[in-house]
Amino acid sequence: MSIKLKKGENISLTKEVPGLKKIIVGLGWDVNENDDETDFDLDASAFMIEKNGLCPSENEFIFYGNLEHPSKSVIHQGDNCTGEGEGDDEQILVDLSKIPDNISKIVFTVTIYDAQDRWQNFGQVSNSYIRIINMNTGEEIARYNLGEEFSIETAVIVGELSTVAGEWKFNAIGKGIQGELTAVCANYGIDAE
Repeated sequence: MSIKLKKGENISLTKEVPGLKKIIVGLGWDVNENDDETDFDLDASAFMIEKNGLCPSENEFIFYGNLEHPSKSVIHQGDNCTGEGEGDDEQILVDLSKIPDNISKIVFTVTIYDAQDRWQNFGQVSNSYIRIINMNTGEEIARYNLGEEFSIETAVIVGELSTVAGEWKFNAIGKGIQGELTAVCANYGIDAE
């Protein structure tokens, strides 16, 4: 049975599913009906972070332009440019057993591609969520529905996986940011220009 999280809550994946090694991080959203014919392109990304709060290199920034980490611990399943259809719009596979020792957390974000030029923001997006799935069984372990609390933001830090002494936790963050992918990258020491 999936655990529903609220903003700021966390769950120990290690305690919920002893021996858990591989997960799917599914992210989904819908675009509100509008008169504008411009497509929305939302993009999921993962930032593999050291204890200092930064990515050690561009290799640890996993997104549509860098689909997998050299360790194969984090693999993005590809860019969905429309978000149409049911279920997850984008998925990121995580092998907890392969994550390098220097990585203390993985931050998951969703940004709107070219948001400023298209006059788009998360106030025009609904039903957004992140969920954690046991890759071996297909069972959903936890879900965080972001709700409708965003307006002018063009990027959202959705959630993060963190580890302390071998215990993996998922934290529901839900923090909006003004600025596109480059602004989010700058938070984690990546120059995306």
